[in-house]
Amino acid sequence: MTEHQQNGRQQTRATGRLYGVGLGPGDPSLVTVRAAELIGRADVVAYHSARHGRSIARSIAERYLTGGQIEEPLVYPITVETTDHPGGYRGALDDFYEEAAARLAAHLDAGRDVVVLAEGDPFFYGSYQHMHKRLAHRYPTEVVPGVTSVSAAAARLGQPLTEAEETLTVIPGTLPEEELTARLAAADSAVVMKLGRTFPTVRRALERAGRLADAQYVERAFMAGERTAPLASVDPEGVPYFSVAVLPSKVAPLEPPAPDLGGPGSVTVVGTGPAGPLWLTPEARGALAAATDLVGYTTYLDRVPVRPGQARHGSDNKVESERAEFALDLARRGHRVVVVSSGDPGVFAMATAVLEVACEEEYREVPVRIVPGMTAAHAAASRAGAPLGHDYAVVSLSDRLKPWEVVAARLRAAAGADLVLALYNPGSKSRTTQVGRARDLLLEYRAPDTPVVMARDVGGPTERVRTVRLADLDPAEVDMRTILLVGSSQTQHVTRAPHPDVTWTPRRYPEA
Repeated sequence: MTEHQQNGRQQTRATGRLYGVGLGPGDPSLVTVRAAELIGRADVVAYHSARHGRSIARSIAERYLTGGQIEEPLVYPITVETTDHPGGYRGALDDFYEEAAARLAAHLDAGRDVVVLAEGDPFFYGSYQHMHKRLAHRYPTEVVPGVTSVSAAAARLGQPLTEAEETLTVIPGTLPEEELTARLAAADSAVVMKLGRTFPTVRRALERAGRLADAQYVERAFMAGERTAPLASVDPEGVPYFSVAVLPSKVAPLEPPAPDLGGPGSVTVVGTGPAGPLWLTPEARGALAAATDLVGYTTYLDRVPVRPGQARHGSDNKVESERAEFALDLARRGHRVVVVSSGDPGVFAMATAVLEVACEEEYREVPVRIVPGMTAAHAAASRAGAPLGHDYAVVSLSDRLKPWEVVAARLRAAAGADLVLALYNPGSKSRTTQVGRARDLLLEYRAPDTPVVMARDVGGPTERVRTVRLADLDPAEVDMRTILLVGSSQTQHVTRAPHPDVTWTPRRYPEA
């Protein structure tokens, strides 16, 4: 072959291929067959390491190296967030990734296949992904998955991560403590990555979320120095980066249930918001998930997902005191009871009923906690605009627990003070007159064109929200699933076509 022919072949030769190869959690025997094949025949093997030069990824892959590969150590310039780089820690890393990608691109342009080693899985908190973002659009690329540290931890614990409809939440321990607490409280099962120096914060978050007793600790799964332990027993000193916190599946093992749990129980009254799971707070999700028993009005219980091993005690809507007493009795026997309430449990709902019974002498030792929820008034207001933007009063139109004369007196007082009114429990099949009487009373104080938001089933499948004039409020269109927001003298209803109309109350009130 002439020199001219050789040069022509070099100019037309295809580029090399880029491979992101997952190695699994540490044991070389957990490397996949595909990963081993690629490592063995690669032209170039690249791996990340700290400044000391030792690479865990290379140590895992070492048995598959043939000695004929070009090795490219990609050495991080920094390992902690202190640097004199003008762009700070992030700027220093970005420069490093650009330089590393350029080195690999030179091999690829020369027609060499490049394998980038990655502990675990390349796309699961892996360093490889920074090369992928910079190179995959320029060169043919293949990513080979690997066993993640999450799967390795569960295997070493011998406990399932998820079962049935449970969800798994993966959380970096570097999040702020408040965020960690919220996510842990809301999770069914969870794995917290990147412990090391974040361990004390993660431990506090687990404790605040009420999940510390369930948390397990796994250090260096499938590596030398492997260790597992209940997380609460772990000394924060010396916790390495290669460790995780695990909240395993909540589904009970196949053991006969004990007739009585024993030990201290508790009652938590949880507000689920006006409708489905989109309205639940993380704290409410966590309380529901941690309960051994759910107690509530059957309609509200049906909104809560069924969890294996969790007992559900539904009842009619008119037995609040009996329901509260039942929940407290369960707690006295060691059960973790959640009383389910719609909206916010402290607004015309179950918190008062539970506390009333809990203050009796025989139940005073039972811990009771109230977890707030989105109120029906606030949910309805958000759909209409901002009708509660200034001072407002909340009144129930039901006269089952107080005489109508009291309801009317409170309506007059609020109307005379020019407050926006949120009217709960306006009507039902057996209460058909209250809306009309309230309308007529309010017309003595308010103009006929005062905006009234009629919100039914907010957040539900039959949601309907519209604004009418006070004079046009029709009691026949109002039922128990409707809430009314009656504007003040300052409340505005504005057409914003082609967008929906909005109803809002100014924050500034005119001087007298």
